[in-house]
Amino acid sequence: MTQPFILGVNYWPRRKAMYWWSDFDAQEVREEFGQIAALGLRVVRIFLLWDDFQPAPDIVSAERLRDLTTVCDIAAELGLGLDITFFTGHMSGPNWAPRWLLDERVPPLPPGRLVSGGEVVDVGYRNMLTDPVALDAARLHLRAVVGALRDHPGVWMWNLGNEPDLFALPPDRETGRAWVQEMTALIKSIDPVRPVTCGLHSASLFSSAPFRIDDTFAITDVVVMHSYPMYVPWIEDPLDPDYVPFTCALTTALCGKPTLMEEFGGCTAPPGEASQVWEWTAYGERRTQFMASEEDFAAYIEAVLPRLVQAGATGAMIWCYADYAPELYGRPPCVESIHERFFGLVRADGSLKPHAEAIRRFAASAPAVRPAIHTLPLDITPDEYYADPETHVRRLYDVYRRRRPSA
Repeated sequence: MTQPFILGVNYWPRRKAMYWWSDFDAQEVREEFGQIAALGLRVVRIFLLWDDFQPAPDIVSAERLRDLTTVCDIAAELGLGLDITFFTGHMSGPNWAPRWLLDERVPPLPPGRLVSGGEVVDVGYRNMLTDPVALDAARLHLRAVVGALRDHPGVWMWNLGNEPDLFALPPDRETGRAWVQEMTALIKSIDPVRPVTCGLHSASLFSSAPFRIDDTFAITDVVVMHSYPMYVPWIEDPLDPDYVPFTCALTTALCGKPTLMEEFGGCTAPPGEASQVWEWTAYGERRTQFMASEEDFAAYIEAVLPRLVQAGATGAMIWCYADYAPELYGRPPCVESIHERFFGLVRADGSLKPHAEAIRRFAASAPAVRPAIHTLPLDITPDEYYADPETHVRRLYDVYRRRRPSA
């Protein structure tokens, strides 16, 4: 049987962003999910901001669980499946820590980088991968959410985190692997039907310090990757259409399983303006960011999607649903990560950008998962790769580009 190529989107509401759970509006979700479904997308990735869902380590908010159930109901009514991401965690520049994890004995992050209780705080927090209180809290969180929704038709997949190494680094390889193993097993003991993943990003290809690809995805059911060429200094073209498929191919080569591109995309310049580079100061450091014209970015998306099919990917999920409304510009993450205001399929007024139409056209073609024709044979073992990942990733990218099939 032909397996449909998954098309989806990562979601924060355009008028609420990370504050939607604390200011929940079911009608807003229904309208925005309706727009997503009308584009032909079938999966929506949502994020359970840990501070909202677990106000104390021994309490999971009954109100947030009701709101999440409502979101699942809306998704099911519209024919959408949810990729539900726990322990958020890192998001769009800052980290968002539950208040009970804060600890004045821990060195703080750089100014502006930590949000708790909806506000920037200047304090450190304990490591969720090793702290006994955090581990017990995580177990309770999973039991409550998965237990409540294990039979819900709106749930498509469970996800252990969003780029978790940016929120907490395991002190060693075995600790990271053991955490993924325990949390996956706990979910599977409650819901043995739906798949489990962990939202790793390209840092797990560039370094041996974060969660390793081969370790993590030997445990989970679904392999995912997050990747953006405009964030990689050695990629010459910030809209290089081969880079995102390459990271899928490399992830598959390292773990032996097909890969879902769970996050890819880019930030766009104002409508009608050419591609440009912005410079500003964020979190006390100079920042330079490529901002694609809306037309250039649509052409990029049109080039990437068929290349992902050629690489044997199982699907593609764009980052993200919406540009954020101007009233959010004075709050994290928009206040410092100003490029994060403009990653949407839709503009802040809800109108579609050109690349949304490109995705709609691709969805209408009913793409299917196919055996890879643009492959990346791995000429070294994963251990050899991770002994010097920075060298190998660049070498293998050159190999991948030379192997690109002719049109």
